[in-house]
Amino acid sequence: MKTAIIGLPMTGKTSLFTILTGVHETARTGSMETRVGVTQVPDARLEALAEVFSPEKVTHATIEFIDFPSISKESLRDPSYLASLRVADAMAHVVRLFQSDLVPHEKGSVDPARDIADVDAELVLSDLAVVEKRLERLEKDRKKIKDPGLDREYELLLQARSMLENGEPLRGWALEGEDEKRLRGFQFLSQKPILFVLNVGENDAGRMQEIEEDFRRRLVKEGNRCEVAAVCGKIEAELAELEPDEQSEYLASYGLPGSSLDRLVGAMYRLLGLMSFLTAGETEVRAWTVPVNSTALKAAGAIHTDFEKKFIRAEVVPWQALVEHGGYAGVREKGLLRLEGKDYIVKDGDVLVIRHG
Repeated sequence: MKTAIIGLPMTGKTSLFTILTGVHETARTGSMETRVGVTQVPDARLEALAEVFSPEKVTHATIEFIDFPSISKESLRDPSYLASLRVADAMAHVVRLFQSDLVPHEKGSVDPARDIADVDAELVLSDLAVVEKRLERLEKDRKKIKDPGLDREYELLLQARSMLENGEPLRGWALEGEDEKRLRGFQFLSQKPILFVLNVGENDAGRMQEIEEDFRRRLVKEGNRCEVAAVCGKIEAELAELEPDEQSEYLASYGLPGSSLDRLVGAMYRLLGLMSFLTAGETEVRAWTVPVNSTALKAAGAIHTDFEKKFIRAEVVPWQALVEHGGYAGVREKGLLRLEGKDYIVKDGDVLVIRHG
């Protein structure tokens, strides 16, 4: 799961990337100097299961973050920048809400609504250029070749052009089946799911949840594939420097129940429609990422392709039951370990044992 961190200059996006991944200025790749890092998905369920099984290792799910240079008309004309951005599964747009005389905003004032609109406009214009170029080519090809597939692609791109010319990102456009496949290869930037990361100041840290809900009401509509998470980059940076036993006291001084980075990762999962099922034993306790509503067969395939091909059944138990009853023997004794077939819809937090040929 690749997430591109984007934003305007002086928003705190690079600091957020460093806090999330621990990757500092020395690790740079590519001509546009994107930085790549991986962060673990926080999951207290794994620690609880590890207490039961004492495994050799505990493996969290992960998200790969790519830190991009500030977004602009110039960067969106750079082929390497565009190529790297197009392969991302989603975008995290860091939006500045904090005030600071020491960190001037490039536009002279802090205005999150304006900044969100400006970045969306750049993504829309980049997609519009792609659509217009392809439509020109299709007009020529359709004169030479009678192909219903080309005709349908042309119709879809005309719809896309109309939306883009009206300044409307494509992420709210519901495409399914063959239509979705026809346009998938374009990897439109404004079509990618987007998480707006609101970077608030220390003075607003205690109001983060209130601020987040306010922006969610304004930005998140059904089907538009947007989510919102508020963080305070300054607090998170200082938190990362503290020992674990000091962190709770530090967070309490701001009236915060925990790190906002956990909520950020949770919001990314919701945005992409993902969840985690678990496997547990003495060798390893592990989280596996799959789309919501995945079947047991698909979950088996996430572990190993052979498990999907040779699937017989899945033994399923909620993680809480496994912890409460001290392992598999306890849940078997209570009759809580169920046998499920390939069509079983896996739930978030299910612990699976896959039986295969």
